Amino acid sequence: MTIVPDIQVRADLPPAPAGQGLTDLVGLTRPELMQALAATVGAGQPDKWLRMRANQLWHWLYFRGATSFDEMTSISKEMRSRLMEHFTIGRPGASQTLLSSDGTRKWLLRFADGQEAECVHIPEEGRGALCISSQVGCILTCRFCHTGTQKLVRNLTAGEIVGQMLLARDTLDEWPSPREGRMISNIVMMGMGEPLYNYDNVARALEIVMDGEGISLSRRRITLSTAGVVPMMERCGRELGVNLAVSLHAVRDDIRDELVPINRKYPIAELLQACRDYPGANNARRITFEYVMLRDVNDSVADAKELVRLIRGIPAKVNLIPFNPWPGAPYECSTDEAIRRFANVVLDAGYASPVRTPRGRDIMAACGQLKSASQRLSRREREAAAASA
Repeated sequence: MTIVPDIQVRADLPPAPAGQGLTDLVGLTRPELMQALAATVGAGQPDKWLRMRANQLWHWLYFRGATSFDEMTSISKEMRSRLMEHFTIGRPGASQTLLSSDGTRKWLLRFADGQEAECVHIPEEGRGALCISSQVGCILTCRFCHTGTQKLVRNLTAGEIVGQMLLARDTLDEWPSPREGRMISNIVMMGMGEPLYNYDNVARALEIVMDGEGISLSRRRITLSTAGVVPMMERCGRELGVNLAVSLHAVRDDIRDELVPINRKYPIAELLQACRDYPGANNARRITFEYVMLRDVNDSVADAKELVRLIRGIPAKVNLIPFNPWPGAPYECSTDEAIRRFANVVLDAGYASPVRTPRGRDIMAACGQLKSASQRLSRREREAAAASA
């Protein structure tokens, strides 16, 4: 079927200022915020004073969504002036915003160093999910994924990860932080990059998002997707307690080695054992297995039966994802009939097997379609750029 785009474009917005010599408050944990204050405007002040100021800033940053110190009216003008001398409030810029005919919105985010990544909002009736990136490019090279054709440029910082949430809430007018009816009701760490290969920054960002005195998004409404970084999975469950989604996509190691090359390091048996050991997994908090449907590759009834055998005993559901095409993709989407047969086998075995409705295909915002033009610079290129700055 030919998709006729209905796209609105907003281009050439400047990136967030780098804040020359200033410390960006966005992305700092509460203890880090207190330390930053102690080293500047709060030098010599007791912990009680530092904690009070940190709480004020936290409220304005993550409950009110302030983008400038002038908005922080509960802080004296004198203190606001002193804060401006040392700190900045970062936001990624949007070099392009696309709006799909189905309401899906995609931002091409530009960070202070000029690198770019993508972020997607998928609206539903009375709610919505924000798909957040963790890296510029991706360290993995999954063959069915457009992001996998872009080499890793760098990890995103905690502030740049949180900044995606802030920018989306700015756009959707979701400040101050509402408790009900918000259009960003869920976060999925399913954008560009492998979040468990940037765990420290992802963890700091999610802790900020989950803080009850700010954005206050429950860990039950956050899903982290991994291609199978087995050594980090237990730590993620123990420390963050968020929902886990695993990009499985094949039931045989030889096929998964091709589709998801990290399988050569952590094969299916090791991955599934890590899923069985994932802290907090139970029938109320099932692990989601993501399975992209590729024609004549992984979509047979025999594949479905083997999938059921492999995940037996794991509290789980299976999300079946019709392959979303992108330029130069080496695969085709399974037929509707093949997807139906596959889903019925999984469902008959007692596992939910919803087929994900493609969203945002007309703006390349659907699962597996994200990519930016950022490239890793050589050392010589980085030195030249620094010299000309």
